[in-house]
Amino acid sequence: MAKSLILAIDQGTSSTKALLVDEDGQVVSRGLAPVSESQPRPGWVEQSADEIWQSVRRAVADCVDPSHAAQVIGVGFSTQRESLVLWERGTGNPIGPLISWQDQRTGALCRELVAAGAGPVVRSASGMPLDPMFSALKARWLLDAHDRDRSRARAGELCLGTVDSWLLSRLGGEHVVEAGNASRTQLLNVDTGKWDERLLELFGVPCQVLPRVVASDGPFPAVRDLAPLPDGVPVLAVMGDSHAAMFAHAGWRAGVVKATYGTGSSIMAIGDCGDAPGLCRSIAWDLGGPTLAVEGNIRATGRTLSWLAELFGTTPEILLAEAADTGGVAIVPAFGGLGAPWWEPDATAIVTGLTLGTRRGQLVAAALEAIAFQVEDVVAALERATGEVRVLLADGGLTRSDRLMRLQADISGRRVARTGEHDLSCLGVADAAGLVAGLWTLQQLERRRRTADEYTPVSDQAGRAARRAAWREEVQRSRPVPATGERRTT
Repeated sequence: MAKSLILAIDQGTSSTKALLVDEDGQVVSRGLAPVSESQPRPGWVEQSADEIWQSVRRAVADCVDPSHAAQVIGVGFSTQRESLVLWERGTGNPIGPLISWQDQRTGALCRELVAAGAGPVVRSASGMPLDPMFSALKARWLLDAHDRDRSRARAGELCLGTVDSWLLSRLGGEHVVEAGNASRTQLLNVDTGKWDERLLELFGVPCQVLPRVVASDGPFPAVRDLAPLPDGVPVLAVMGDSHAAMFAHAGWRAGVVKATYGTGSSIMAIGDCGDAPGLCRSIAWDLGGPTLAVEGNIRATGRTLSWLAELFGTTPEILLAEAADTGGVAIVPAFGGLGAPWWEPDATAIVTGLTLGTRRGQLVAAALEAIAFQVEDVVAALERATGEVRVLLADGGLTRSDRLMRLQADISGRRVARTGEHDLSCLGVADAAGLVAGLWTLQQLERRRRTADEYTPVSDQAGRAARRAAWREEVQRSRPVPATGERRTT
């Protein structure tokens, strides 16, 4: 008898991936479709909503052999978070571009709201600091650009949604958003799980334009126009990509902290940090009730390497093979400001220590150090808020670099456990969809071994302390100088 299959689709910043997973949790096949992005102005990062939908269709067609289509009993989506789309309810056509989570065009508006004293209200209700990364400021920008008086939004003619909401709209049915993704918009009250009237008023977003918030297991519209799948296959689970990676780590277990090394990075633990500086409170997932997560977000980790690759006309893979000693070079990749734990949108990317002898292998080494230092900054903040972090679970494409994993362990002074599966967001939402379908239990998921390799620190504590102090000095150089002329302190 043919085994039941789950199709997991991970719509990320640079590509859409698809996995077919059988009832034993084994990957049967994979599909991939790249996604482009554009930077029409400094600090602006856009994507095409239509291209994203077509990339999902291509990845599914690449993954699912027609002979397997009838065995698929359910679909799960994991998606990039905070990115925002505005579209017409009647036609389904997007209005303007998708504004990426990386986008910084709302920086001036963010500063205005901070100066007006809105920060504490936003932090208290949403669980997050006022920052251009989150969706609320993007929502205001899109509505100001395309519906300044909000007449179409209030009339229900327009829809605003994160990527999960946009993709689900392609399937038909009601305008909905999954709870975890909704919590990253900065319009949701993280404690009530509902759109917050104070935040909607502050950001100028009429409630009529927003989707209905549903749990991570729906209800969602069924599959439509995802050949070779037959129409009507149920969508069983939806999660934000970082949340799905946490679920794949069986992250509901006590003491588990994960770091996802993607375009940016999410460092997350399940629990509640209260009002811990530098960290965010989110809904990780809602499966029989909301589960809260503590998280820190880094804007540029893998993006730092891809930037260098673009600069030198090569690929990140080739650059990684050339990594040498830094030779005194340091990079602070604040291309769109600094995320957690600094939350400094006006920070500037810098490279220091250049000499006539500097070669690109040293720049690559400096980029890897910047990634590891940024991750450790967040892990240290998380440890202060939640307790000792004994092991860091690492996932994402960059974890293929043994050098980076060794560097992370050495800089952090912690054990780093790398997963053997790089498409962990896909696997996490497959785990959730299979759980909903009754293919396995939480206890069975806990027994699935995801860790392949472990790395331990080799440097001494004094050496690590000196390196961290030098890194903090570089971060301070990248941050704006206050009007007093004195450099900011952390």
